[in-house]
Amino acid sequence: MKIKEFGVEIWMNEYETRCQYNLAETCVESLTFEQLLDIAGMKETILEALLPIKLAYGAIEGSDRLRDNVAGLYEQQARANVLITHGAIGANALVYQTLVVPGDRVVSVVPTYQQHYSIPESLAAEAKILKLREELGFLPDLDELRQLVNDNTRLIAINNPNNPTGSLMDEDYLRQVVDIARASDAYLLCDEVYRGVDQEGEGFTASIADLYEKGISTGSMSKSFSLAGLRLGWIVGPADLLEPVSIHRDYNTISVGVIDDYLSCLALENRDAILARSRQMTRANLEILDQWVAREPLISYVKPKSATVALLKYDLNMNSREFCVRLLESKGVMFTPGSALDMEGYVRIGFANNTEIMKQGLEKVSEFLKEVEA
Repeated sequence: MKIKEFGVEIWMNEYETRCQYNLAETCVESLTFEQLLDIAGMKETILEALLPIKLAYGAIEGSDRLRDNVAGLYEQQARANVLITHGAIGANALVYQTLVVPGDRVVSVVPTYQQHYSIPESLAAEAKILKLREELGFLPDLDELRQLVNDNTRLIAINNPNNPTGSLMDEDYLRQVVDIARASDAYLLCDEVYRGVDQEGEGFTASIADLYEKGISTGSMSKSFSLAGLRLGWIVGPADLLEPVSIHRDYNTISVGVIDDYLSCLALENRDAILARSRQMTRANLEILDQWVAREPLISYVKPKSATVALLKYDLNMNSREFCVRLLESKGVMFTPGSALDMEGYVRIGFANNTEIMKQGLEKVSEFLKEVEA
């Protein structure tokens, strides 16, 4: 199977350890093991809980406790609708491997996480791209989506909240997407890895798994829950779909680590506290970013309504990779070039990490912009 190079991951692998101000990070600032235990009230008792755990494979599909906790993130889901995976990246890959065969039509938005169009292409599917446009707030054009979907459409892939734009489809908008999918009897995969950090309200938008009988939601502990190091994600969807997914999963996962499973349970059982921290950081940091953009004549953006990322448009005569490499080499600041996201003319910033690092990094970017404009 041939597949395109993964633009974002190659960029991160190449430069992430070489920067002083990492403004490319997409997770809410990671929790330490100590912080997680403090939140869970288990700092003094964790060894007592861990010592009896056998370091075996554990529950193959994820422990009942973990699957129940994940189901609790949704309105209409139960344990039978949850399958634990190796991160959301594993969840997405398993869905495509299970559902898509050569000749199927798969419709994906762009920009999004590259898995959602490069994996279908590698499976010899007919991959159709719906380009998200700035003038629509980076929301899908529903009329264009209807034109791309036909009777041969096996799956529609969306990403809500969206990476890299931070755009957000509310429940009414999602229901219109569901109507389009239902009309062609297509599955609807929604990568919801940033769910929980909306800029307004309680932070949670409706999940596609709760809105559509053929809706598939993927998520993880990485972004909103600040625990990327656990490498734990999930698929939530129809139980009759998870049966064939599990067959594919047997070939590449077997099970997740029992310690990762246990720590994820702790986090999800204390999700209110963890997500309150995440929302406080994303909302405060976005306000800082918004004020900075307003001061910079060469930078503009569509202000995110959720997630931890934004696309910044720059008014300079250079491509996005040159912009990012020169910025990193001269100022130590790391962005992600739009070229790695198939969005030339933009750079992606992650705004949910350490606030002081972000402030200092943005000051350095301002210095860089003045120098290259001169």
